Amino acid sequence: MTTTWVKSDRQKEREKLLRTQGRRSLSAATISTVAVVGLVVVGLYASPGWPRVRETFFSWDAMVTALPDILQGFLLNVTIFLIAEPVVLLLGLGVALLRGLRSPVFFPLRVLAALYTDVFRGIPVVLMIFLVGFGVPALRLQGVPNDPVVLGTIGLILSYTSYVAEVFRSGIDSIHPSQRSAARSLGLSHGQTMRYVVVPQAVRRVIPPLLNDFASLQKDTALVALLGPLEALRQAQIHAGEMFNYTPYVAAALLFVALTVPLARFTDHLAARAARQRGGAT
Repeated sequence: MTTTWVKSDRQKEREKLLRTQGRRSLSAATISTVAVVGLVVVGLYASPGWPRVRETFFSWDAMVTALPDILQGFLLNVTIFLIAEPVVLLLGLGVALLRGLRSPVFFPLRVLAALYTDVFRGIPVVLMIFLVGFGVPALRLQGVPNDPVVLGTIGLILSYTSYVAEVFRSGIDSIHPSQRSAARSLGLSHGQTMRYVVVPQAVRRVIPPLLNDFASLQKDTALVALLGPLEALRQAQIHAGEMFNYTPYVAAALLFVALTVPLARFTDHLAARAARQRGGAT
C-alpha cells in the first residue's frame, strides 16, 4: 500500500504568499530600474554639452568605420588571454605549492617563491610590460623572442602569476589540518595528500576569486598595446586619431564589457552556489 503526500492548507498558503511576495519584489525592482534609467537619460539629454558628447563619443558613422579593425584587434586580445590564462593557473599553483613545503631542504625554494610573489605583486602591470617588452630585447640573448605580443604576454603572466599564487595559497591554508592528518593516517605521502585531498578542495574554494583575477587579466591585455601590437585599444587609438573622434574607444570598451560581464555574473553564480553548499553542510 502506497501513501500519497498531500500538501497541507498551511503549506499551500505559505507557497501562495511566497509567490505573491516574489511578484511584488519583481514589480518593485522593474519600476525602480525604469525610473533610474529614465532619470539618467533625461539628465543626459538635458545637459548643455550632450550634443557635443553625442557627436564625439557616440557617432554611428565613426562606429561603423572603426568596428571591423577593432574587432580584428580584439581577437588578438582574446588570443593573449587564452594563452596566458592556463599558464598563469599552472605557474600560480606551482608557486603556491612551493611556499607550502615545510621540509628544511626546500627552504631556498620557499624563499624564492615568497620573493617572487612579493616583488612581482609590487610592480604595476603596466610597468612589468614595459620592463619585459623593452628590457628583454635589449639583452640580445640568443633564442629569446623579440615579438612584442609574446613579450607582452610574458609580462602579464609574470604579474598575474604572483596574484594567483596567493589565491591558491589562501585556499590551501583554508583546508583544516584534520584533512591532512586523516590522509597521512591512511598511509598517503605528503605529495599524495596534497594531490588527492588538499588541492582539489582548495581549488573548489578559490574558483570565484580566480575568475575575478581572470576578468582583470582579460582587461589588462589592452596594456600590450604599449609595445605596439595592433590589438583593440591600439586600433581604436589609430581610428580616433584619424577621425578626431572618441567613438572608437567606446566601441573597444563595449567589446571588453561584452566579454567580462558574463564572466562576472558566472563568478557571482559560483560564489552563491558555494555559499549555499556551505550552508547546507552546516
